[in-house]
Amino acid sequence: MKNEMNLLLSLIVCVFSFTLVACGQQAGAEKKEGSTTEMPFILKPESEWKKLLTPEQFHVLREKGTEKPYTGKWLINTKNGIYTCAACGNELFTSDMKFDSHCGWPSFDREISGGKIKTATDNSHGMSRTEIMCAKCNGHLGHLFDDGPTNTGKRYCVNSVSIGFTEIQSNKNEKELSPNKYDTLTLGGGCYWCVEAVYEKLDGVIDVESGFSGGTVNDPTYREVCMGTTGHAEVVQIVFDPVKTNVEEILKVFFTVHDPTTLNRQGADVGTQYRSVIFYRNKSQESIAKNIIADLNKQKVYDNPVVTEVVPFNAFYKAEDYHQNYYQINSQKPYCKMVIQPKLEKFEKVFKSRLKKTNKQR
Repeated sequence: MKNEMNLLLSLIVCVFSFTLVACGQQAGAEKKEGSTTEMPFILKPESEWKKLLTPEQFHVLREKGTEKPYTGKWLINTKNGIYTCAACGNELFTSDMKFDSHCGWPSFDREISGGKIKTATDNSHGMSRTEIMCAKCNGHLGHLFDDGPTNTGKRYCVNSVSIGFTEIQSNKNEKELSPNKYDTLTLGGGCYWCVEAVYEKLDGVIDVESGFSGGTVNDPTYREVCMGTTGHAEVVQIVFDPVKTNVEEILKVFFTVHDPTTLNRQGADVGTQYRSVIFYRNKSQESIAKNIIADLNKQKVYDNPVVTEVVPFNAFYKAEDYHQNYYQINSQKPYCKMVIQPKLEKFEKVFKSRLKKTNKQR
């Protein structure tokens, strides 16, 4: 552990020579701009969809219907593979993300990253729910709930008729992981666009989502958090494979790519929503985080003491769709080129051997 810590300290000393430019103030106009979802990639008249889909598929996908519970083809499917949109083939979920919720419909605790799914408020049937749709063709999939039993706290309740399935033959020599063998860590290090872009490239990271944690308001909007009155921090929620990476490495990256010594600010971004914070889920995560911070302060790696908070995880609220995968979608925008790209280049240089071989995430 001591050798690993010395490596961590030396890496941080080498690379931590930059100051973040403000997300909210430097690129405020970009971050608050209008639309919350990207335009669907596939546009077809409903008459054409009617020819391509079965009557039941058309009713659910295009008319926002619901199949009867406990009747769907994929409800009890336990094979290894990828679940896709039945209309356009967009990859939505993997078998690793599926769990038995006993609700009568296939359920998933997260989605494949990269803006595959978009959401909207559904006020039909006298209820207020979050509708989930395929971002590629606008097909209705089902609804999203905050009552999932896994670390994500999410339950994507999906109609079987809305999805297809492609089986993947497992390599028997490769250790297979079930969802409960993945681990999750939630981190706040200033603007979540920057932090998300970095962790999407780290080998062993399964999924990264931008959102909010640590506040007093349920399901806050970005604008509410920006006001600084909800108590939330901008965070990224990282789901990772502990066989390929670990909490120590994730925190090594964390303390390399942001300034943990400035209270409630990163660069010119000022406010509690930009605080440096680690939301731990168990005693092991808490101990590792506190030990690293103690060693950083003891070794005087920074000119000032580390002020990163280490607090128990309570809830994570996913930010609006246009905040997800922001750098990959908007890499040519000035803010991305000026602020995020230099951070990525530093990360890629220091952690060159730990980069994913492909950008495709599962």
